[in-house]
Amino acid sequence: VQAFPDAAKAAKKLRDKGKEIKIIYGLEGYVLNDEGLIDEEGNIDYKSRPTNHIILLAATQEGLKNIYKLVSYSHLNYFYKRPRLPKSVIQANREGIIIGSACEAGELYQALMRGAPDAEIARLVNFYDYLEIQPVGNNRFMIADDKHDMISSEEDLKEINRKIVKLGEQFKKPVVATCDVHFMDPQDEIYSCLLYTSPSPRDTERS
Repeated sequence: VQAFPDAAKAAKKLRDKGKEIKIIYGLEGYVLNDEGLIDEEGNIDYKSRPTNHIILLAATQEGLKNIYKLVSYSHLNYFYKRPRLPKSVIQANREGIIIGSACEAGELYQALMRGAPDAEIARLVNFYDYLEIQPVGNNRFMIADDKHDMISSEEDLKEINRKIVKLGEQFKKPVVATCDVHFMDPQDEIYSCLLYTSPSPRDTERS
């Protein structure tokens, strides 16, 4: 989000030279399912549940405005170790925003890995505007990670991608292939490490 103004300036410079590019403004955030956490006074116990990754993209000017709102809410009202976004808050401000299921740290991917029941999977899929899959190499770190018992080979990773594609077909949701890039050149890893206090295993492997 902090880079939006620089991106707009870069696009203008290119436009002045006769080169049009389309910038899709958005962010990767931390979502928490606050269902059942709201008390009678409307307060949310946002510290009691884990977070997952989520992608928010601005489809309209109203959507961009709502993304700014959500960034502010996450830092001012729901910050605990990281800026958090309760699902109810996203839902109340999702006008003009396209919501994606994110990477392996997203709640849909995590639910598939733990074998969640069909009803839960359907509820999760229905919340998103599009579903996301990523290259096998991006998630290969899970093969050797003891935390992911159900992932023991590249074929297991491919099978999860296939399941997500099938869910997209079943629920009429677009499925987008992305690569979760945090930096392009190896020497830029230092900037990623400074922005993210503890880089994920996939960042280390990708570097």
